[in-house]
Amino acid sequence: MKYQIKVAEKAGFCFGVDRAVKIVYNILNGGKNAVTYGEIIHNPNVVNEFAEKGVRIISTPEEIDSLENTAVVIRSHGVGEEIYRRIEARKAHGVECCDGTCPFVIRIHNIVAEKSALGYDIIIMGDEKHPEVEGIVGFCKNKPVICSDDTELLDFLKKNLRNLKKKVAIVAQTTYNISIWDKCSHLLKTECPEAEVFNTICSATADRQQSAVTLAEASDMMIVIGGKHSSNTVKLFDICKKHCGSCILVSDAGELDKDYILSKLNNTAENINIGITAGASTPAYIIKEVQNQMSEILKNIDEDFNFEEALDASFKKIYTGNRVKGYITAVNNTEAVVDVGTKHTGYIALSELTDDPTLKPSDVVKVGDEVDLIVIKINDAEGIVQLSKKKVDAMVGFDNLVKAKAEDAILEGTVVNVVKGGVIVITDGTKVFVPASQATARRDEKLETLLKQNVKFKIIEINEQKFKAVGSIKAVLNAEKDAAKAKFWSSVNVGDKFKGEVKSLTNYGAFVDLGGIDGMVHISELSWNRIKHPSEVVKVGDVIEVFVKELDAENNRISLGYKNDNDNPWVKFAEGYNVGDVVDAKIVSITTFGAFAQIIPGIDGLIHVSQIANKRVTNVKDVLAVGDEVKAKITEIDVEKKRISMSIRELLGEEEAEAEETAE
Repeated sequence: MKYQIKVAEKAGFCFGVDRAVKIVYNILNGGKNAVTYGEIIHNPNVVNEFAEKGVRIISTPEEIDSLENTAVVIRSHGVGEEIYRRIEARKAHGVECCDGTCPFVIRIHNIVAEKSALGYDIIIMGDEKHPEVEGIVGFCKNKPVICSDDTELLDFLKKNLRNLKKKVAIVAQTTYNISIWDKCSHLLKTECPEAEVFNTICSATADRQQSAVTLAEASDMMIVIGGKHSSNTVKLFDICKKHCGSCILVSDAGELDKDYILSKLNNTAENINIGITAGASTPAYIIKEVQNQMSEILKNIDEDFNFEEALDASFKKIYTGNRVKGYITAVNNTEAVVDVGTKHTGYIALSELTDDPTLKPSDVVKVGDEVDLIVIKINDAEGIVQLSKKKVDAMVGFDNLVKAKAEDAILEGTVVNVVKGGVIVITDGTKVFVPASQATARRDEKLETLLKQNVKFKIIEINEQKFKAVGSIKAVLNAEKDAAKAKFWSSVNVGDKFKGEVKSLTNYGAFVDLGGIDGMVHISELSWNRIKHPSEVVKVGDVIEVFVKELDAENNRISLGYKNDNDNPWVKFAEGYNVGDVVDAKIVSITTFGAFAQIIPGIDGLIHVSQIANKRVTNVKDVLAVGDEVKAKITEIDVEKKRISMSIRELLGEEEAEAEETAE
């Protein structure tokens, strides 16, 4: 007997599941406490592994209310709005929300929230007890209708069609059976033509089901791997049973029953084909373990069985440009070694792993990872195949960029290069060009400051023919700034104090960042002393404490104060000086109508031209010069208007009178 074991082309972790699992790992690697709201995915092996690492599962909103300093990871199936509100309410206690909801599920949430708010009747095709459906229901503004199949849908329509509003929207659980969905959508369009039909079945689910059908039709036995409570796994099992006479559902290799398998195969033909597929929540290593275990079982079934020949028969044929899956078997400083299921040894050079010059191979992949690759060169003589991961990542990444543009989503990436006209950002292994005009909030900022920095950006232009994308960092900065402004204006009051960074200086004042919004400290508010430029008091980058003096929301202007009232020289002057006092003063400026003399730092008095001498003075500069030390008498004080008048002439008259008295 000869046996061939083949894994379905589309099997195992989908994008959404992989993303949710990575979120938990990232939290654990960061040393934070983590809980998941519900099982993060429907796979007992993954759930148990997280439990061993201290990740607890919570299942009621009340459990959130007692959490502190913990990251709550929303399961990949999603939750209703109430859960998000509960987590938001615990932010002050150090509770943060890490949303592991599959993006395709989030799309359904958005659809039902929008349509139900507009008065639509919502119909959901799916399992009403499944957590994904429960989460979708939690975003409906009115009670939705849930149907499991086309029979239930038809029954509902017959009984309620007249009572339905003209506005009807139908969605499906992401893992819903495709063939049943086609019947349902056709039925609804026939019975209720005005209805809006949204095909929300995940494309990965559709691909996985079709791949399973193709393999099942060509197999004598199908093994379906996945959690027994996983909706998409159970559907895969049901689909495979329709196309293959013998079908087994297992969670992992440990559940393979050797005696049962052999009993099913002993009565079959000599050439046996075994097919393996797996649900979206099944890690690659479990698929590999099942594959290996099946090989061991089949190896011992017959003395005539040649395992080497069977293994050779299972090897895939590859060619340049072929897209293949591989398992990382080793990683060194320059490359990764890969098992691609052929007789070749696969290698991925660092340059084909990533475009990010800051990363090493071990930063990108680790032993045991299953990765999608493209064959770039084959050397049959040496048994070597050169592979590229970054080319596949670029394809997948570009699809994500197209999706991000459609959803106006914010992405994150690393600036890896400054080029002519802008910068290059890498996100999920894909290059995005950000023009200089879209790279910074201000034109005077240097692009070099962004190099190796993590940035947030939006996709503003896509060229699908050339696989090129243009991004904007500025768009996110502006959005964040607008949000900060709105928050600021909603709560600010005159007199409020802030600590802010000095962002720029002008001849007339200093601009201070109050947290996303700038205010200005006028030069006159920087110091009680006379200064010629703000740089005499502050410099760019200083963090200073300011207070709000005036608000002009209509023109978006904020006037700030910086001077400390405790240092107000007028207070000191009022406490120590009175009209009639004779003071030593220093001439600090000269005008056509007189001279200003400093009494104490920050307080100047005016000596009018008529009060400079006993004789007529036509030009002040003929008598006084800046820097002269003079004695003058305080003749008037107006603290409210901050004016002081002084006289040298009166002192001259007093000196003459004293001289006459002495002469007598």
